[in-house]
Amino acid sequence: MKIALIQQKSYKTKNETVKKTVKLIREASKNGVKLIILQELHQSEYFCQTEDTKFFKYASSFKEDILFWADIAKRNSIVLVTSLFEKRTAGLYHNTAVVFDSDGTIRGKYRKMHIPDDPSFYEKFYFTEGDLGFEPIDTSIGRLGVLICWDQWFPEASRVMALKGAEILIYPTAIGWFESDSRREKDRQLDSWITIQRSHAIANGLFVASCNRVGFEDDNSGVGEGINFWGNSFVCDPQGEIISKANSTDEVILYANIDRNRVKEVRDIWPFFRDRRVCSYGDLLKRYCD
Repeated sequence: MKIALIQQKSYKTKNETVKKTVKLIREASKNGVKLIILQELHQSEYFCQTEDTKFFKYASSFKEDILFWADIAKRNSIVLVTSLFEKRTAGLYHNTAVVFDSDGTIRGKYRKMHIPDDPSFYEKFYFTEGDLGFEPIDTSIGRLGVLICWDQWFPEASRVMALKGAEILIYPTAIGWFESDSRREKDRQLDSWITIQRSHAIANGLFVASCNRVGFEDDNSGVGEGINFWGNSFVCDPQGEIISKANSTDEVILYANIDRNRVKEVRDIWPFFRDRRVCSYGDLLKRYCD
């Protein structure tokens, strides 16, 4: 099965950004892609660099956005993984991935569970923790384990998705460097990001597709230094082997061919699920074992 990850920049307006996304989707669909994955909060800049209530207006179009992307999925006959700012009610918002099938129907959604609160990543100001759990989404091309960005650092999330039958782990992402960090520190951060996700693939015998944004984005406050999103979107197989990988600078359609039979082949060789000591993992339910 041929899939594609859309790695792109954010433009000055939502209209410009969405227009570019749609253009790339059309190009990918013409090349025989069955599944397209978009980056985290792909309709706008990464507004979480500052805490400002004006950005809550971005969530006001959530229902209209769903109709729009449903139509795009249908027109291009692709399964589409989007990442949207959901307004549930006044004062209650989520960072939400909505998955559309090739006929435009909504197959499911996932609300980001792990919410960071770090310098220039002030997501707790905007997003409430998800309440839909870790539930794979069934589509016409398979069962998708959709998670979002900060979730990618937590092995518990990927494990639960795998135990519930996900065939591929998908991570819409927005992560990058600060220019004040040294080159060595930047390299460490990127290597950690790739390594942890490849580890999820290996530990669970699953494909992983991680789609990150690219380009520099100012925080618009005049205080922060902004973020240089590092791209490097990639797809790896159930043994962690990288099948396809983008660079850190360019807007690209990252294509990858995946054979879902590899899941069974790898798990038959490395039967981690068979050897799990499920009765001995109770401490995982504790915050810390004092």
